Amino acid sequence: MDGTVRIGILGTGVVGQTIGGKLADLGHDVKLGSRTATNEKAAKWVAQHGSHASQGTFADAASFGEIVFNCTSGMVSLEALHSAGAANLAGKVLVDVSNPLDFSHGMPPTLSVCNSDSIAEQIQRAFPDAKVVKTLNTTNAAVMVNPSVVPGDHDIFVSGNDAGAKSQVSELLRSFGWKTIIDLGDISSARGVEMLLPIWLRLMGTFKTATFNFHVARG
Repeated sequence: MDGTVRIGILGTGVVGQTIGGKLADLGHDVKLGSRTATNEKAAKWVAQHGSHASQGTFADAASFGEIVFNCTSGMVSLEALHSAGAANLAGKVLVDVSNPLDFSHGMPPTLSVCNSDSIAEQIQRAFPDAKVVKTLNTTNAAVMVNPSVVPGDHDIFVSGNDAGAKSQVSELLRSFGWKTIIDLGDISSARGVEMLLPIWLRLMGTFKTATFNFHVARG
């Protein structure tokens, strides 16, 4: 992936702002999308990140991006993506960072989908012309864009049906500083990484910090 890429980010929460900020700092042109074109959090983010940053609606961000990141909550991801528009996503790499966390019954959250399906698969079915790649959902936002904050060797995963799309996303991940990127296979392998969230949340409670990550040790 040579030079500047136009990237649309769906979601103005910590994950969307952190990933978008890193990409803008790397020189990519980034549009942060939300339900409204005048979202106050997005406006503040734009002011912080200068000429490479802009804001708009979900549809604006999806239309703008050559690559689109879904950084919305998994429970509302399909709604947000439908708002972004299938035509604006067709043919594009769609990076899904969401998790199917259901907080409706309090803490700890349950998974709204698991075992035989995943949010990533639901997105791929709903938008068959997009090239969905699942990644970055197994760690917190600060580690996503700067893995060196966790010392030593640790890993990030990618899942998706399109090898070229996974290669493009892996190149972006390497620009964030990721060294070990494990390709788990097709989009159905996203079930596994989404089901890591319950143990991730328990580990965060045990460690009293979110600055940690998984490492697969092989013999």
